[in-house]
Amino acid sequence: MADLKLTDVGKKYGGTVEVLKNINLDIQTGELIVFVGPSGCGKSTLLRMIAGLERITDGELKIDGEVMNDVPPALRGIAMVFQSYALYPHMTVRDNMAFALKLAKKSPQEIDDAVNRAAKVLQLDDYLDRLPKALSGGQRQRVAIGRSIVRDPKVYLFDEPLSNLDASLRVATRIEIAQLKESMPNSTMIYVTHDQVEAMTLATRIVVLANKGIAQVGTPLELYETPENEFVAQFIGSPAMNLLPGEVVSTGEMTGVKIAQGHGTVYANIPTTDADQGLQVNVGIRPEDMVATEGTDYAFSGEVQFSEKLGEVTQFYFKPSAPEASQVIAKLAGIHKGMRGQVMNMTADPSKLHLFADGKSLLYR
Repeated sequence: MADLKLTDVGKKYGGTVEVLKNINLDIQTGELIVFVGPSGCGKSTLLRMIAGLERITDGELKIDGEVMNDVPPALRGIAMVFQSYALYPHMTVRDNMAFALKLAKKSPQEIDDAVNRAAKVLQLDDYLDRLPKALSGGQRQRVAIGRSIVRDPKVYLFDEPLSNLDASLRVATRIEIAQLKESMPNSTMIYVTHDQVEAMTLATRIVVLANKGIAQVGTPLELYETPENEFVAQFIGSPAMNLLPGEVVSTGEMTGVKIAQGHGTVYANIPTTDADQGLQVNVGIRPEDMVATEGTDYAFSGEVQFSEKLGEVTQFYFKPSAPEASQVIAKLAGIHKGMRGQVMNMTADPSKLHLFADGKSLLYR
């Protein structure tokens, strides 16, 4: 398949409105790269620039070492699956999948072979003679994917392909896309989504976009376990990571922190130097890493304002300590009843604490 390289890529509208800048990214053959980020961060714009549907105003895009900035979309060796299925309603599944090959004047035998191969991979063999209206939403999305597969492109682009499906269909189709990738290990795929579950379960690497650029690139677990900054820390994971203001009170291989909403000293497995003594930090603790304690040293103490009993876990929402304070959430295993109004003291294992100063993780200094 193909390698992609983006060097200092940027996008401006009207020469003044900048939406993306300094995008540097190397995508290797066989990777499934997922672009995630908040609405308006430029995920789909970046994907469309790679496809050639949006002009690159700064920087350079290479596919297999060839500069693609001015190459028409049809000649880039790219196939795109859009958010809407965009199927021709009067054509059968077979004809929808074959349409691009007919335009390319492929022989009938080549077209049949390509369509049958794709249909087998996507389990659409029994639906080839149906019209799109006779298919479910998940089946229509598979047809749209099959229309891309038959072209045997260098790169597959997916622009939020599951957003039009209901919850159960999204889960099923997500699994199908993961299985499709496993069956095509050398295919290069770029996938845009706002759903971090899709990103965490599908991606070889995730690209988190924010503030017109890249906030962090890494494997799903790298972003979850060692976020580089507060934005990634709170964007990856649900509910979002709690950030608790504190002060460094001891340094060394383990760092001791006194947290304003806690008591005593808690320790993080993050090395610091003498120069960090007294540093004002935000201590990051994921809700699922918080545990109740009866000890004298704890990271947080608060009154339970509301709880959600979800069966396997209970989520506790604590009353903010001040109007401007952020919501603190704890996610404890099991069912906990009658906790509303009670005060709970929470802490976390030293290996689960994150320290941020000026928005950046102390691990990446």
